Amino acid sequence: MNFEDRLAHDLELPQPAVAATVALLGEGASVPFIARYRKERTGGLDEVQIRAIEERHGYLRELEARRRTVLEAVEAQGALTPDRRRAIEAATTKSELEDLYLPFKKKRRTRAQKARERGLAALAERILAQPRGGDPRGEARAFVDAAQGPAQGIGDEDEALAGARDIVAESVSERADVRASARGAYRAGWITVARARGAKAERTKFEHYYDHRERARDIPSHRYLAIRRGEEEGVLRVRVAVDDEGLLADIERRAGRRADSPFSGELRAAIRDALRRLIAPSVESEVRAELKERSDRAAVAVFADNLRHVLLAAPLGEVRVVGVDPGLRTGCKCAAVTETGQYVGSTTFFLPGANARAKARAERGAHELVDFVRAHRPRAVAVGDGTGGRDAEDFARRALADAGLSDVIVASVSEAGASVYSASEVAREEFPDLDITVRGAISIARRLQDPLAELVKIDPHAIGVGQYQHDVHQPLLRQKLAEVVEDCVGQVGVSLNTASASLLSYVAGVGPRLAQRIVAHRNERGSFRSRRELFAVPGLGPRAFEQAAGFLRIRGGENPIDASAVHPERYPLVERIAADLDVTVAELVGGAELARRIDPARYAGDDVGELTLRDIVSELEKPGRDPRESFSPPRFRDDVRELEDLRPGMQLEGAVTNVTAFGAFVDVGVHQDGLVHISKLADRFVRDPADIVKVGQKIDVRVLEVDLERRRISLSARSEEAAPHGASEGGQKARRAGSGSFKNEPFADLKKR
Repeated sequence: MNFEDRLAHDLELPQPAVAATVALLGEGASVPFIARYRKERTGGLDEVQIRAIEERHGYLRELEARRRTVLEAVEAQGALTPDRRRAIEAATTKSELEDLYLPFKKKRRTRAQKARERGLAALAERILAQPRGGDPRGEARAFVDAAQGPAQGIGDEDEALAGARDIVAESVSERADVRASARGAYRAGWITVARARGAKAERTKFEHYYDHRERARDIPSHRYLAIRRGEEEGVLRVRVAVDDEGLLADIERRAGRRADSPFSGELRAAIRDALRRLIAPSVESEVRAELKERSDRAAVAVFADNLRHVLLAAPLGEVRVVGVDPGLRTGCKCAAVTETGQYVGSTTFFLPGANARAKARAERGAHELVDFVRAHRPRAVAVGDGTGGRDAEDFARRALADAGLSDVIVASVSEAGASVYSASEVAREEFPDLDITVRGAISIARRLQDPLAELVKIDPHAIGVGQYQHDVHQPLLRQKLAEVVEDCVGQVGVSLNTASASLLSYVAGVGPRLAQRIVAHRNERGSFRSRRELFAVPGLGPRAFEQAAGFLRIRGGENPIDASAVHPERYPLVERIAADLDVTVAELVGGAELARRIDPARYAGDDVGELTLRDIVSELEKPGRDPRESFSPPRFRDDVRELEDLRPGMQLEGAVTNVTAFGAFVDVGVHQDGLVHISKLADRFVRDPADIVKVGQKIDVRVLEVDLERRRISLSARSEEAAPHGASEGGQKARRAGSGSFKNEPFADLKKR
């Protein structure tokens, strides 16, 4: 079975589509480009399917490379028998391949090797052969040290038998079928957790795991990562428990132990030693590594899904905005930006305090804010949701209302990662002379205008929408988050004449270096008038142009098609369609009625099919359409500002800030996110919280419990208590209670605002 056939089988995808995708990836095509502009060749595979092919193909290539290495190494030792070659060539996983190679690996000097050097291999062979006759101790006597004996250094029969058992133990432990059996037993085993010896007798976030037991194959990713963190912090002791006696019996059967053999007891003792000393430690470590990898992938998938929703959050659009970075002691820094996000000015106002001087200063601040808003005429004021955010939001809303400026939207904006951007090299290059807090206010304003364009400037880790993000394999996390950003950028598209280098770097085929060159060219020669002008950018050749052009938009340029997602390779087709309709290209692009008159079947051919034609017609109808929803901020209750204001039974509207495997965190306006446990998300059983809610979604919740000591809020979104916006009718009718409570999950990643 070749790579493509195996990939198609493993991923349950059509073989022709898989083969075409592998070929395109081999040609250097990016995933967004393949998904968008090569649908005929792939049969319409999406980004997720294409990346799955890419990842699995990489694994199989590594497997084949390792297989060749193993074959060469075993052959070099003169041990490559026909049966062994067939077994190695039939291995379908890396672990299976390594099991077959284990007996031939170079290893440090073991107890078995020392025993072989003392001439005990023949005695070990007798134990493995399990003969029906013979006397183990009598045969061992022949190996005992004698004045002229061949096996010097063996004191008595017990020592001879012990050495032979060492050889047998190593031989059994290196058998591929034995290791596979042990691996299966540990995969089906139990994760058992206890309080670590020496751990301090105090309350910790891991205390509910002090006596925990759960099937390894069933343990959720978030729970296993939490347990691992507790183990690393010295609070928990973790092991995988298995049916030792059942596993021993299975290994004895595989090793050919015979109850009627005089050597039966020696083999049983050797197998017990092999399991305890050689098999169990390595296999348990291997299975725990598998659990860690599985948990990492699940956690990364949750992070990626959350990040996708954050990046694709509804933008306010190209309007003027004033951003506010709240501050209690140093004041609230305000920054005004134009429709294109250009910084045009800043000011500072102070919130009311307890004494008369502070109140007077706040009164002056209200006038300064109003004057600032009147000077810059923003459509909205974006207030960061950090410390003092609710107070600053209310202060700004009242000040503007008193001044007759109620038409200016005042909205709370997540400032997660804003401080990271403010201190970053990107921010210093953009605003070298501005204070770090003013840079933060600019970022907050731009986030309201276009979350995607602004958030790509910071490390996705800093956005804070994952679970156990510091515990997972960091290269895997970075790769997946970069893929999500690339996919989101491709889905929305980028304005070539206003995009930052950070945003351009995520366009398929561009990258950081070429993005800097595009911006430098734009700064030096002015705005691009057509996509074709990209060829004037140093280092941007035909391949990069092919990959990137369709994702770059030029509004008001020389060619109206440049404002759409239609790829330049299809411009002749659009021109032909326009001629057939007897209209100009300019009339066709954006002409919804004209687009609806197009018959795709008329233009289908060898190089373009129905899938691509449907995309082209859709783009001609609404060129450069933004797939994101319209902006609508949540409304927090005016009488709820601090955690202490919450009471059980309160009905609140909030915004989902993070979705994890065990529930969703919701901002209800008190600087501390509350948790809607998975059992409280809907009236029906919920297997995955992401099926019910997404980051950024507005949701109605009811307060169940407030723990002031540990700063925790338990919420419910059930219909008899509160219902998510847009929850399905079927979900509301089919009530099925879940189990557990928010206390059963660690709050290591609970966000404090």
